[in-house]
Amino acid sequence: MFDRIREDVRAARAKDPAATGPLEVLLTYPGLHAVWLYRIAHWLHENGFGLTARLLSHVTRFLTGVEIHPAAEIGDRFFIDHGMGTVIGETAEIGDDVLLYHGVTLGGKSMRREKRHPTLEDGVTIGADATLLGDITVGENASVGAGAVVLSDVPSGMTVTGNPAAVAGDSDDVPLTDDVRANSGSASDGDALLGADCCDDDSGLD
Repeated sequence: MFDRIREDVRAARAKDPAATGPLEVLLTYPGLHAVWLYRIAHWLHENGFGLTARLLSHVTRFLTGVEIHPAAEIGDRFFIDHGMGTVIGETAEIGDDVLLYHGVTLGGKSMRREKRHPTLEDGVTIGADATLLGDITVGENASVGAGAVVLSDVPSGMTVTGNPAAVAGDSDDVPLTDDVRANSGSASDGDALLGADCCDDDSGLD
């Protein structure tokens, strides 16, 4: 458990240039607190304590402003920057090293009890206030710009923006559909689209 907490703190410091030290991250980052409490709730859910799990997630939302359904599947080093207003639905699946900014919604479109929330593969970044709906997949290392509305799959390595979401830098501004393929291109300067400052400097993590 302590190894995972240490790993989460290191990931937060690597992804947030405003972090000045591990103690600050440990004590004052609600996005991390929400993830840690989710992991307890998820364990409760998986071991037959469904109501207790939902109560804990409800308390977590009150304390952090982040709502994560206990049944969601979340990988390692997941970080929610700022956190407030983030909603992650019941059948959402999130891989390793995923970064979400505040106000992100991973929501469903179906009223049936089925896979109805997005899947985020490893290394995905989702900008502030983006909305992703339905059983869609955002491919490995893809990025979604701030405020985007995504209703279809995003191929690996791409950056999409807008409502409806379209491939960033596409001269025709074609909405993202099932016909979009990875050879359509990707944006290398997507950090500016995410609604927060980004920094590659991870000095001091050791």
